[in-house]
Amino acid sequence: MRVLVTGGTGFIGKALIQRLRARGDDITVLCRNAAKARQLLGHDVALWTDFNAWTPEVFFDAVINLAGEPIIDRPWTEKRKAVLRDSRIGLTERLLAAITGAVRKPEVMLSGSAVGYYGNVVDVPCTESGPAGADFSARLCQDWENIALQAEALDIRTVVLRTGLVLHTDGGLLKKMRLPFRCGLGSQLGEGKQMMPWIHRSDYLDALVFLMDNPNCWGAYNMTAPEPVSNREFTRQLGESLHRPALIKTPAWLLKAGLGERSALVLDGQRALPERLLQAGFTFKYATLDAALRHAGVH
Repeated sequence: MRVLVTGGTGFIGKALIQRLRARGDDITVLCRNAAKARQLLGHDVALWTDFNAWTPEVFFDAVINLAGEPIIDRPWTEKRKAVLRDSRIGLTERLLAAITGAVRKPEVMLSGSAVGYYGNVVDVPCTESGPAGADFSARLCQDWENIALQAEALDIRTVVLRTGLVLHTDGGLLKKMRLPFRCGLGSQLGEGKQMMPWIHRSDYLDALVFLMDNPNCWGAYNMTAPEPVSNREFTRQLGESLHRPALIKTPAWLLKAGLGERSALVLDGQRALPERLLQAGFTFKYATLDAALRHAGVH
């Protein structure tokens, strides 16, 4: 397949490029820094630095849209919120404009989102038919999805990926948590009751390719393992996997003082379940957190 990928130099994107390359796909990556992307991705992918390269005669079988600035790294000033929106919504709008101008449209587009779509949900399981939340990250996801789903009007099968915490020590959450936990500084966040929907990166990539290849899959999918855990349980299991106690509890007030509005990302949660993936016949290799941590390179 001929595949265009945005966000190809990120934690998920780099691994996805390897997966697509291994199965023989012809890959083009949209990036901001071609020299950096070439160093990260090698010489057997094509690189674009803007959508002007997508002339009407260029054709892709699939588009995978994973681009987006990190959401928790910087304070949510109004300027930063605008950057977060443009890196997701604005880029997806520009992507759709390029697709609209193509003589031959892609057969499928997969576009990023997050389980933050549901907002803070206590106890009630979140399946793909559940309502959206109302906080900033929820509205960000809603608007991102709504733009991506406009591709359906172009007769393109469109999938939105409501992603949970993707686990592997190459990056993401585990890379940030590994050192403090190894030093015995692992901490429960607040009361620890908030749910943490997670997925092993290998399962995430398998699921993404499954959705790309399956012509019967469309709409929203929770990209999460079938057994989400509370923050308290996640902290305990990660500490045990590293053979370190995790006895510290960081109070909610301290997180709110330090992170401000962003504290919702660590103090709120969702019991997101991959109902539609399971109904479609997808099988998880790492369905439990214990199995995922053992195979994610944590030890």
